[in-house]
Amino acid sequence: MMGKIIFYEDRNFQGRSYETSSDCPDMTSYLSRCHSCRVESGCFMVYDRSNFQGNQYFVRRGEYGDYARMGMSDCIRSCRSIPMHRGQFRMRIYEKENFGGQMHEMMDDCENMMERYRMSDCQSCNVTDGHWLMYEQPNYRGRMMYLRPGEYKSLREMGDNTGNLRWQSMRRIMDSC
Repeated sequence: MMGKIIFYEDRNFQGRSYETSSDCPDMTSYLSRCHSCRVESGCFMVYDRSNFQGNQYFVRRGEYGDYARMGMSDCIRSCRSIPMHRGQFRMRIYEKENFGGQMHEMMDDCENMMERYRMSDCQSCNVTDGHWLMYEQPNYRGRMMYLRPGEYKSLREMGDNTGNLRWQSMRRIMDSC
């Protein structure tokens, strides 16, 4: 089953709207700006820059009346549909870029990498099964990043322009979307 999300130009679901069930790399093709959204079904990541860049925010069924409450610096500019995953979750996390340093294999959520693995940061990873969210702070707080299956040699480069972002907790995106 595909998800469905409706974007609105103004806060609180006002103004022109655009509906999609798939990835949208550039919202400006449909709306001059996007300040709110309503998720009818499924799960999505929304981004404050085109081409799935910038700050990210995970949305599932519900109403999101103000982009600023999602941590967006400007407005929503792109979105990615997160496919439903049934089965195992598996990811290898590495302390250093290019799969260096300590390595740990994860199959479940981790609310604090420092406490569980004695790792202060995760700089690269290999997602083999499932879809994951990484958070900059313990207990699933702060900015987040969506990871789908694949190799990520440098998470610092992906997170922000400064390269200063540290990832300290991870959560599986379960099939409840």
